[in-house]
Amino acid sequence: MNSPEYLFSIRNLSFSYRSTRVLENINIELHRGKFYGLIGGNGSGKSTLLELLMATLQPDSGTLYYKGQALHLYSRQELASSLALVPQHFSMDFEYSVSDVVLMGRHPHIPRFSSPASHDFEAVDIAMATMDISHLKNRPVIALSGGELQRVVMARALAQETEVLILDEATSNLDIQHTISIMKVIRQRVLDKGLTVIAAIHDLNLAAAFCDNCLVLKEKNIYANAPVKDIFTPELLREVFSVDAQIEHSTKSGHPKIQFTYQ
Repeated sequence: MNSPEYLFSIRNLSFSYRSTRVLENINIELHRGKFYGLIGGNGSGKSTLLELLMATLQPDSGTLYYKGQALHLYSRQELASSLALVPQHFSMDFEYSVSDVVLMGRHPHIPRFSSPASHDFEAVDIAMATMDISHLKNRPVIALSGGELQRVVMARALAQETEVLILDEATSNLDIQHTISIMKVIRQRVLDKGLTVIAAIHDLNLAAAFCDNCLVLKEKNIYANAPVKDIFTPELLREVFSVDAQIEHSTKSGHPKIQFTYQ
């Protein structure tokens, strides 16, 4: 049994796809009630690390602990009640309605052979309203645009009411208005409900604006792990992303704003 001081604790974790090593000797601790941004170049292992945290992949070596217990010892039901995932890509071939798909987020909380209760439908309604998709509730998901579908998947995760929300480039298909709206909603849930968020984010300024801490992946390992006000430096951006940039900090929030240099 590992110490339950941390929500997640990762010890000496390595993972390979066949003979290709993707992550090697990862050691990190993640606290409750924080918004973690996971950043790094393409192919740095961000999605793989998220899948390991969801227990949909098993490490070659090392151990992941959740609430002090090895992750692999939890049942799928227990994990579904605690961890929700919003993937970058989602597809569905059946003509489920939007409300039906969002209701799927309640399944871990509904006893076997039971029907959804009034509080389940209430959670669905709140999640749809939060994601601005209530007007789509009767529409089949196969008739939605990519951005609309992504908001449905986000609503399903919110309706799941888990302790941890894991996002894998979850706003990449959204316009800037809905991206900022969703990030504000998630940020507020971190503050108000103690939600823990671990999000792979492509847009560095988005990570800088909304995250508490950033984990930086480079060369199969954690290159840096620090609060956003400290993590973004011209040196890190040059080393990890091969770009030149200037950093300004908000006088109100202290969060950095990255201005890339174009030559």
